[in-house]
Amino acid sequence: MENEVTAFLKTVKHPLMKEIEALRKIILHADSHIGENIKWNCPNFFHQGSDKITLRIHPSPQLQLILHRGAKVLTPPKEKLIKDDSGMLVWKGNDRAVITFQDMKAIKEKEIQLKKVIKQWLAATTEAN
Repeated sequence: MENEVTAFLKTVKHPLMKEIEALRKIILHADSHIGENIKWNCPNFFHQGSDKITLRIHPSPQLQLILHRGAKVLTPPKEKLIKDDSGMLVWKGNDRAVITFQDMKAIKEKEIQLKKVIKQWLAATTEAN
């Protein structure tokens, strides 16, 4: 059965559709408790009922993974929620970061690091909430 995100993406004309699908697959396979829906007119990923990652698809030609703790304002932590050994994260606050991808080559090169970052983010934000 087709889910909400797949149906939404069928209506979108995006030059990086293969990259969108690759990122969805990486995120959804990072943890068995991850689900997806559409929020903020973008694919959104939740873990144990809380929004954690949003895949910003506009403006193209780039994709951004927004790592966050959901829409509700929470008390910000004193330090960054995870240690970023990958160098991929651009921090927008101690509990919000962005990872930008321009093409499939970048996704494939960073896939192992991205999986690690996602797992760390899910663990840290589950503990922090």
